[in-house]
Amino acid sequence: MLVLLPPSEGKAAGGSGAPLKPESLSLAGLAEARAAVLEELVELCVGDELKAREVLGLSEGLRGEVAKNAELRSAVARPAGEIYTGVLYDALGLADLPAGARALAEESLLVFSGLWGAVRVTDRIPSYRCSMGVKLPGLGALGAYWRGPMAAVMPEASGDGLVLDLRSSAYAAAWKPKGEPAGRTATVRVLHAQVVDGVEKRSVVSHFNKATKGRLVRDLLVAGAVPGSPAELVTALRDLGYVVEAEAPAKAAKAWSLDVVVSQIH
Repeated sequence: MLVLLPPSEGKAAGGSGAPLKPESLSLAGLAEARAAVLEELVELCVGDELKAREVLGLSEGLRGEVAKNAELRSAVARPAGEIYTGVLYDALGLADLPAGARALAEESLLVFSGLWGAVRVTDRIPSYRCSMGVKLPGLGALGAYWRGPMAAVMPEASGDGLVLDLRSSAYAAAWKPKGEPAGRTATVRVLHAQVVDGVEKRSVVSHFNKATKGRLVRDLLVAGAVPGSPAELVTALRDLGYVVEAEAPAKAAKAWSLDVVVSQIH
């Protein structure tokens, strides 16, 4: 099982340790592309701060993120699982997973990134600010930039089991499973069901969507569930108490779309 996650916009800062060692990151085939993004991002942030904030979409209050990016090569690097914070990662709770679940997380989770392409939660990276939606002056839109490098490494990285794709649309743009991997890929949409005047209405709630996806992954990890296909994922989630609606796609080489329906937001 391979679980594709989006990063968090906010990142944990501080800590102690050695700086980034690019050669130590997983998916070595992305090394050249990573180096190019890192070089342009650092150069941008070392230069005109106003331009850097404009490119990165940062307000005046986030000007410190520009200074942070300027120091990426010398900044403290920590495991990506500690760097990424936010709603999904709070619900996932990597830090307090039981040992077996933690080992499964280290093997199964892959976080997509505008700067790194994708990293494992054990990869040591510095805190940074660069979303997949950024358009760098030289390399262009990062979502498009990463498609070639990701297409070269992801078929092998996806293995031969389930690919559970929980990425947001901006990060999904960097790699879309095709052919055989697509047939064993499942995407998840979280729907909030409410009864209004006797009629059930469903809606997508962003914050709750992220939290539910984090809990869903945590529950799979703690249960030691390793579904090998979308159909097995549906069974595993239902066994864990989730209400899941799914239909097999008409074509074999097409991803499954799963709806996880919840009645309470928490």
